[in-house]
Amino acid sequence: QVQLVESGGGLVQAGGSLRLSCEASTSIFSINAMAWYRQAPGKERELVAFISLFGRTNYSDSVKGRFSISRDSAKSTVYLQMNSLKAEDTAVYYCNAGSIYSGNFRNSSAWGQGTQVTVAS
Repeated sequence: QVQLVESGGGLVQAGGSLRLSCEASTSIFSINAMAWYRQAPGKERELVAFISLFGRTNYSDSVKGRFSISRDSAKSTVYLQMNSLKAEDTAVYYCNAGSIYSGNFRNSSAWGQGTQVTVAS
């Protein structure tokens, strides 16, 4: 099973930016799609964005226009560029290696350990 390692989290002021990275232990060409999720305290884990093998992207309404997902296949890494951060973006961010079915991301059991993002208002 692919191993995923997230990095790039931290403390940032509202309106600031962060870029998260998720490095996979295998070539991401072998992965149908990858996604970023987040989980805030006391809330369920929610899908933030995903990117397909062919570069198609999709975003939740709460981050559309502010976040951007991309990948570097040579580095087996997927990124999440987060701009105009808000206090409500505070959460642990996880990446997942999954697949796309009927236009929707289907996650797998391959999760990273997560990286904490804290936005101070």
